[in-house]
Amino acid sequence: MHGEYKVPGGKLVVVDLEVEDGVLRHVRVAGDFFLEPDEAFDALSHALEGAPADTDAAGLAARIDAALPENAVLYGLTSEGVGVAVRRALAHATDWTDYDWQLIHEAPQSPALLMALDEVLTEEVAAGRRPPTLRVWEWASPAVVIGSFQSLRNEVDLAGAERHGIEVVRRISGGGAMFCEPGNAITYSLSVPDSLVQGLSFADSYAYLDDWVLDALGDMGIKAWYQPLNDIATDAGKVAGAAQKRVAGGHGAVLHHVTMSYDIDAEKMVEVLRIGREKLSDKGTKSAKKRVDPLRRQTGLPREAVIERMLDSFRTRYGLTAGKATDEEMARARELARTKFSSPEWTARVP
Repeated sequence: MHGEYKVPGGKLVVVDLEVEDGVLRHVRVAGDFFLEPDEAFDALSHALEGAPADTDAAGLAARIDAALPENAVLYGLTSEGVGVAVRRALAHATDWTDYDWQLIHEAPQSPALLMALDEVLTEEVAAGRRPPTLRVWEWASPAVVIGSFQSLRNEVDLAGAERHGIEVVRRISGGGAMFCEPGNAITYSLSVPDSLVQGLSFADSYAYLDDWVLDALGDMGIKAWYQPLNDIATDAGKVAGAAQKRVAGGHGAVLHHVTMSYDIDAEKMVEVLRIGREKLSDKGTKSAKKRVDPLRRQTGLPREAVIERMLDSFRTRYGLTAGKATDEEMARARELARTKFSSPEWTARVP
């Protein structure tokens, strides 16, 4: 069995192993990490030899920590990362490079249609009718997007939204509200087979699916990191938030979408989002710009250039072929946009 795991912000860990009589045998740990002293390397594999095959990642990490010399220093590697690589091997997890990734980057679309496409495309990946897909959103109009389980009236000042001409829609994933304006937000979705995140905890899957964009930001000179559970942050402040939805059917799939702040009208945001006021008050912060630091300032690049550099980074690492939603997928999405994502019943399902 073979498992790979790139430690978020670190290096690749590769584990090969066999299972005999319910325990791990012939374990071999490798990777492009750094480890000192040299004898600590052998301790990694020896610590896992004979471990029960149902040991979780934390239990495997504890075995490694107990076996490492006191003076061991790990660079780009964690004991937890090795444990995750083992769990991925046992789960027969796939890797990013196992797939032919498709890019969808269409002309601006309505907020309701953007929500519907997430559902349709991820269902198609789950059914095996669509390859893993990276979709970059273009907003036709401003919107507040609330999480699947959020209260509409608690999150949104509806009078403020109406005053500013901002549509309110509800997505299928959990998490918090997003304030998006054309030209100010960079939003993308990953619709991936469930096998890509096998062996990962729910929390670990966020870091794993966000890792490529951290590298892309690094290529633009921005040191960014994953901040549990679902934020991407820099020294200057938060730049993005993520949300996920597991989709059943077929072999299963995961929807992982991220909204990044390219620019922000902070005053308008706090007039529309009630939660924005609460968070500012809770943090003792007077300005939303202190909490969210846009990529426009940090990169000095046009929005289109930031997107293109992100796509180039993904393409270099994993390959990426331009595609589009099929006519059938678009027809289903338009119907869902009309009957579900534009309906008061769905938007106010939690009043």
